[in-house]
Amino acid sequence: MFKKTFVLFVVLLMGGLVANAQNREDLQKQKQSIEKELAELNQLYRETQKNTKTSVKQLAIIKRKINARESLVNSINREVKQLDETIYLNERDIYRLRKELDTLKVKYAKSIVFAYKNRSSYAYLNFLFSAGSFNDAMKRMAYLKSYRQNRETQANTIVKSENLLQEKIGVLSVNKKERLSTLEVQNKQLLDLQEDRKEQDQVVAQLKGKEKELNKQIRDKENQRQKVAVAINAVIRREIEEAKRRDEAKRLKALEDARKLKAAQDAAAAQAAADKKNAAGTTTKPATSTTAKPPTNNTVVANGSAGANNNSVNPPKPTLNDPATGVSSAAKDRTYSPLESTPEGMEQSINFENNRGRLPWPVSNGIVTVGFGTQSYAGTKLMQKSDGLEIAVPVGSAVRCVADGEVVYAGEVADENIVLVKHGKYFTGYKNLSAVSVSRDQKVKAGTVLGKSGTSIDGEGGILFMIMNDKSVAQNPTPWLRSK
Repeated sequence: MFKKTFVLFVVLLMGGLVANAQNREDLQKQKQSIEKELAELNQLYRETQKNTKTSVKQLAIIKRKINARESLVNSINREVKQLDETIYLNERDIYRLRKELDTLKVKYAKSIVFAYKNRSSYAYLNFLFSAGSFNDAMKRMAYLKSYRQNRETQANTIVKSENLLQEKIGVLSVNKKERLSTLEVQNKQLLDLQEDRKEQDQVVAQLKGKEKELNKQIRDKENQRQKVAVAINAVIRREIEEAKRRDEAKRLKALEDARKLKAAQDAAAAQAAADKKNAAGTTTKPATSTTAKPPTNNTVVANGSAGANNNSVNPPKPTLNDPATGVSSAAKDRTYSPLESTPEGMEQSINFENNRGRLPWPVSNGIVTVGFGTQSYAGTKLMQKSDGLEIAVPVGSAVRCVADGEVVYAGEVADENIVLVKHGKYFTGYKNLSAVSVSRDQKVKAGTVLGKSGTSIDGEGGILFMIMNDKSVAQNPTPWLRSK
């Protein structure tokens, strides 16, 4: 009984320890990820400070630092809370172990006292010989043997309980030390958070003093954004028109081939009828009204069967609404797009959609400083619109393609190098490149280097990454890219 109770207690105890260890491990991974992001942000902020001009990007980086620092503090709070819970559980287990150990010792002491009082061989023999039968005597011998084994089991259980108690006390001591060190880290992060907020206030104050200059900078970026959008729209329209021309050429060729085939079949049928008629005229007497009818009927039947065979062998004529590609049945519920009129285009579109949330980032290391859509900056009246993600990276960093596709534009737009890659009916854009490594009509794979990152209007290193569909509508890249 004591052994079963002890084993059950140990199993429950170890199960709680494993669960707490897993939660702690998840929190540690999350904390390490945030600390890595903070290190990258600090390095990036030091790079931006080299620029004598205070920019909106500096404010964006500080905001990201504050958000990351707050996430880190919250993670530490959860870790402290979990440590408090672990300490409470360990203290409760120690109390139970001590209580259980005291009970075991009391019971063991009673058994020892009883054994001491009945230690003489006379008492043992008297207990056996007082049995009413031989079977009763055997039962009494088995009882005495089990009683002796029970005392040994009690002794072993007491030893194991004492060892487990000491182990739990050691774990409790370690948990308390971890809690103290975690609280120290938390206090340090809170101080750093205060410094970041002070730094944010200073940058906001500086930006307010340069609001006119920054508004001009934002207007220049907006003009550049609109020019880039117009250029991208023109490229997408060009690709759609070219796809439509190819479809139309295929359709007209199919119609012409069908017309030629029909003409050849009609000519062959007419020639066969004429030959048959001539052959019938040379081998029979002058035809009468009664003898001329059977060949005519046979000819009609022959032509009719030939026409039926032609309809069964040859496909129906394509119409104006048929893309004549053979891939339209691949996804009947899809809205038709000329850019998916080829098997390759359809495959690239579907692969791009299937990789939503798993696309690689265009740069290996970088921090998003400006998100998709309209951005505002707390403490200022500054606002700007972005058709993608502005990712801050050191100048000269490799910029890679995120999916298989074809380069449809590689050149300069509004004094900025840009590469546009087609992925079926989707397009990805890579702007602010200092150098371009690909050319138009070049096939590229995911991971292909498209160029090197350059500087934007504000003089900071970075790129603009965009995703568009065949309607030239900009998509938010964040849901498409994999989590870092």
